[in-house]
Amino acid sequence: MHSIDVLEEAIELAESSGFEVRREFLGESTGGACRIAGQWLLFVDLSLPTGEQLEQVVSGLRSSGVVTPRPSTSAALRSLLG
Repeated sequence: MHSIDVLEEAIELAESSGFEVRREFLGESTGGACRIAGQWLLFVDLSLPTGEQLEQVVSGLRSSGVVTPRPSTSAALRSLLG
């Protein structure tokens, strides 16, 4: 499975778990997950290569503690989520 496919799957998992995903050019800021007024947000830095974007998403999902892989989640994404 290619990194772009796993990235898209991870973003879909985040959205279906209640995250608002924002794909933006963040410049000096760091991407990742945060919670504002009870809403989970996940920032993905579009200036980064796909592999690093995937790392941002997976790290954010893991640190939130609110995302559980679904039965349909690929083995590639499951292994990244740990």
